[in-house]
Amino acid sequence: MRLFTAIDLPDEMRLRLERLLAVLRGEAMVKWSPLDNLHITMKFIGSWPDDRCGEIEAALGDVDLPAPFPIELQGLDWFPNPRFPRVLVLGVKGGEPLTDLARRMDERLARLGVRREEREYSPHLTLARIKTPTPLTRLQARSAEMQPAAVGTFIARAFYLYRSDQGPTSSHYRKLREYRFENALAATGS
Repeated sequence: MRLFTAIDLPDEMRLRLERLLAVLRGEAMVKWSPLDNLHITMKFIGSWPDDRCGEIEAALGDVDLPAPFPIELQGLDWFPNPRFPRVLVLGVKGGEPLTDLARRMDERLARLGVRREEREYSPHLTLARIKTPTPLTRLQARSAEMQPAAVGTFIARAFYLYRSDQGPTSSHYRKLREYRFENALAATGS
């Protein structure tokens, strides 16, 4: 099975993202991410044996969790760059709590043999992938007009261990376990 960890988006943020995507979708023939698949990836674990899933769950349960913290969704961007884009993303700003959580998760999972991240953690939402050459002038112009594309802020209260299964047209994600940040408050007595 293929696993990853991510912070899920509240329904209100999904509604706002749907409005943003409704404006952008008609501007180019690219592979748009299904709204239900949008999440903030924390750690891509990759292929992992089914019979060792409990090890991953336990390791994640040992990660020091932050108290609930705000995450802001804002700013359309192109990866790797606007001249030769492969992905359209929306920026994610979660500050130190988000980057520290990603670092602690990476360290804890490395003890099980999960490959460490080589690049600095760069949180984002993948809105679309450009798989084949296609005209992007209209989409790039529209996304520039919409900047800062401020979708809003929400309070992150948990992350999840997800399983990813490849379907005929897109991946399907299933939550396997929740790790609540409120538990961090209870543990410290705050």
